[in-house]
Amino acid sequence: MKKINYKNIAKEVISLEIEALKKLKKSININFNKAVDAIVNCQSKVILCGVGKSGIIANKISATLSSIGTPSFSLSASDCSHGDMGSISRKDVLILISNSGNSVELKNIINYANRNKVLLIGITSKRNSALSKNSDISLITPEVKEAGLNMIPTSSTINQLSIGDALAVSTLKKKKINSFDFKKFHPSGSLGEKLKTVDDLMLTKEKIPFIDENTPMSKALRIMTRKKLGTLIARNKKKKTTGIITDGQIRRFNSKNLPLNQLRVKNVMTKKPIKVERNTLAAKALLIMNENKITSLCVYDKREKLITIGIIHVHNILNKKIY
Repeated sequence: MKKINYKNIAKEVISLEIEALKKLKKSININFNKAVDAIVNCQSKVILCGVGKSGIIANKISATLSSIGTPSFSLSASDCSHGDMGSISRKDVLILISNSGNSVELKNIINYANRNKVLLIGITSKRNSALSKNSDISLITPEVKEAGLNMIPTSSTINQLSIGDALAVSTLKKKKINSFDFKKFHPSGSLGEKLKTVDDLMLTKEKIPFIDENTPMSKALRIMTRKKLGTLIARNKKKKTTGIITDGQIRRFNSKNLPLNQLRVKNVMTKKPIKVERNTLAAKALLIMNENKITSLCVYDKREKLITIGIIHVHNILNKKIY
């Protein structure tokens, strides 16, 4: 019996799907812009629906849209004919996905959308299909060769998934969603950890080791020992940050036999300490510490750069396994 080379089959499948994506890229036209504007301007929900494998793709696209702050959910095409169409309102945008565009299960949904003036976006590879003809915005995906008997939905579903991702990313760009907005929708898991900001991890209020810049160093050393951070943030009478003292500085003074106890904080501190804005990603703050060979950063609010509202220590970041 001849041995099957599965590696070659895998490469053939991937090659077919790459060709399908190349055709899809060329097919993008002005209707894509209209679809993005419709999604961005939606006053309610973006609802997706498909049959079979297209239904699974609809689930994924819906989840992606929700993840960027566009309220969305998917419906089962068969369940729509048994009451679920009540979930669709005139303010919604309805996206139907079907390779043939003539799926029996979709006809009732198309009729419902047209009768109730629900904005309908159709994604199909058949320009003359019922879905394409009855959509307010028709996105035509190219007809492609499927992998495996040229029948199993593979290349066509890759195209459906890709155009869905393109719609989602375009919506994200149009809405000017940034990493901080994105973080709101992903508070847990490894992604949530990567998107944590300094504001999420910093020490605040009484935990900040503040000290007046005119305080004698003899007293400052006792405060540093009590706070257990190896750092003091010096302030003036207006509560504005003027410097920072670290245990490393103190060791260097001691090694030179300088009269530390006779000095005041302002004589020892490093002026203009390195600081970051509260919305800085924790990973970036860690990079700043590494580049400057320091272990702490003062944190400020962009409305007042000279007032420290928190302190972020390298251990606060590493303990969250952010590297």
